[in-house]
Amino acid sequence: MKTNNQKRTMMTQTLKRLGPRLVLLAIGGTLFAGAVIAFSQKPNTENAPVSITMDQRPLVRENGQNSFAPVVKKVAPGVVKVYTTTRAHPASFRSAPEGMEDLMRRFFGNQLRNPSQTPVLPVPRQHGVGSGVIVTKDGYLLTNNHVVDGAEEVKVALADGHEFTAKVIGGDPKTDIAVLKIDSKDLPAVPMADSDNVEVGDLVLAIGNPFGIGQTVTTGIVSATGRSGTTGIDYEDFIQTDAAINPGNSGGALVDTEGRLIGINTAILSRTGGNQGIGFAIPANLAKYVMERLVEDGKVTRGYLGIMIQDVSPALAKEFKLEDRRGALVGDVTRRSPAERAGLKSGDVVVEYDGKPVKDSRRLRLEVAGTRPGAEVPLKVVRDGTIRLLTVTVKELPGYEYSSNNTSPPLEDTSTLSGVGVANLNNQARRQYRLPAELSGALVTNVRPDSAAAEAGLRPGDIVQEVNRTPIRNADDLLEITANADSKQILLRVWRPGGSRYVVVDESEPG
Repeated sequence: MKTNNQKRTMMTQTLKRLGPRLVLLAIGGTLFAGAVIAFSQKPNTENAPVSITMDQRPLVRENGQNSFAPVVKKVAPGVVKVYTTTRAHPASFRSAPEGMEDLMRRFFGNQLRNPSQTPVLPVPRQHGVGSGVIVTKDGYLLTNNHVVDGAEEVKVALADGHEFTAKVIGGDPKTDIAVLKIDSKDLPAVPMADSDNVEVGDLVLAIGNPFGIGQTVTTGIVSATGRSGTTGIDYEDFIQTDAAINPGNSGGALVDTEGRLIGINTAILSRTGGNQGIGFAIPANLAKYVMERLVEDGKVTRGYLGIMIQDVSPALAKEFKLEDRRGALVGDVTRRSPAERAGLKSGDVVVEYDGKPVKDSRRLRLEVAGTRPGAEVPLKVVRDGTIRLLTVTVKELPGYEYSSNNTSPPLEDTSTLSGVGVANLNNQARRQYRLPAELSGALVTNVRPDSAAAEAGLRPGDIVQEVNRTPIRNADDLLEITANADSKQILLRVWRPGGSRYVVVDESEPG
């Protein structure tokens, strides 16, 4: 029988013979551990020392080709953290859920001894964090309105560590822009660029304070311009980017490769709550206009023409004999409005405003809203195929709202259009639909859901004012004109709360 010393000698010889192959075959066993220890203690006398080539030259950072570091160094000091403190509305015991009041009295019973009092629960303060951009050396900053809305206290922390209590100069929910002011001088303001010059494909950087972790820089390109219908605010003209934007980036800077501010980061489109490559920024030009109005006027004044406008669809372009779909079609002109005084009429297509081409109704609405009241603005319109030049004096947008009631009155269905019921306007209908006294036409009482009229957008409560550019006074006029129409495609001008618009009903299409 072999002794223990003989066994150990044989094992050592076997390890030396198998070498590192044993490590792969004996994973997890005690033999593996012994093998590692045996080989780790053996000095490396066969291989030469490792030689790594080092390039000590600094990275070339010219024109941002290899690095955005020069841009970040220029802009980062002007992007700040915005901290807000908000106290939630206190909750009363009387508003406690059913069955909870007795439990609350156990903890807050002393507050309930006087039945004439309405005790309230202690409410902790809520804290929020966002971003902001210094835009003037004397302390004016831009951020999002939703970042500071309702805040009792707003603090601003600069990149160098200095902290200030900020005053909210004002906010504009319709664009989600707010202006802050801190008491300091010679601040690192970020210069603004003309955001109208931004193009799809431009390189951009987003700088902000995502999730409150500290200043963070991400990069991407401009994915689109003129985005709307994404957040629900009234005036949307977003720059879309794939630069990573996350919660906390709101109010931060979107800059170009020259370090100029082109937008205020505002929102993301995401199914997860985090960045998915679709972020939106308010253009610098729009933010600048809102800031100037809030600082100078204490409110945001918007221009007003007094017209109801809509986009030009292919069907409308054909009806109005337009070469393309550019422009904003005027559906209605408010009486005694700046537009009426300038000579605008329903059926005009505005193709240029203040020297700028009008792509669609959204662009015209934004341009008018951004015009100072009192300004005289040249217009170029297409009327019956002819270009006309007009000048309008813009007024301030009045602060009224329209209300609507879409309940159809129980009037007789005369079936003047396939699947459409109409009736004459009477006092009952005028009261129910709150119609202007001077309004004339035929009242749409019901629309069959599978009809061509429903597909075109006609709905109960609409007032049909024209058929194929011919005015109508009542349901009989509508019946006569549609019965004798030369084509199954009919152009209607209809009024609904807010103004008039054009609708093309194509009966040739399958309903």
